[in-house]
Amino acid sequence: MTDLAYRIRSANTQDLETLNDLMYELHEYHHQAVPEDFKPALVVQEEKSIARYLDSPDCLVLVLTIDGGKRAPKIVGFVTAQFCELLSPVSKPCLMGNIDELFIKPDYRHHGFAQKLLKESERRLIELGASQIMVEVWDFNQAALNLYNKEGFIPHIHCLRKKI
Repeated sequence: MTDLAYRIRSANTQDLETLNDLMYELHEYHHQAVPEDFKPALVVQEEKSIARYLDSPDCLVLVLTIDGGKRAPKIVGFVTAQFCELLSPVSKPCLMGNIDELFIKPDYRHHGFAQKLLKESERRLIELGASQIMVEVWDFNQAALNLYNKEGFIPHIHCLRKKI
């Protein structure tokens, strides 16, 4: 997997600038892949801040840092997740964890870091009481689909769309 020294920790307010940059990269990737469906990253950034996750006791923000040697560790990835009770008129109630965003900088992919962030978020969601974890992945994002399938996620609901 990886020969790079890394650490996973909870994010803090000092990480916000870097996290906002990473969030921008994530949303720009979506916009570039499917511009007819995704807003430009600048627009998303104005509407959605990762700071709201840091302020909520039911949310997790984890960062993965690489040992910087003589320099400070460098954040190269993050995951955001929420814990909630899923209530539905048709399904049984369930304590649920939801993975919202998972991102690794392109230069640090293929080292198993996304798996490590996913496993740590799963561990922490279980500690909060989650019995299931859900994630939404856009169909174009085959790398993410492969990761989640490899980690035991299975299709739950098929959301189909038809442009008219």
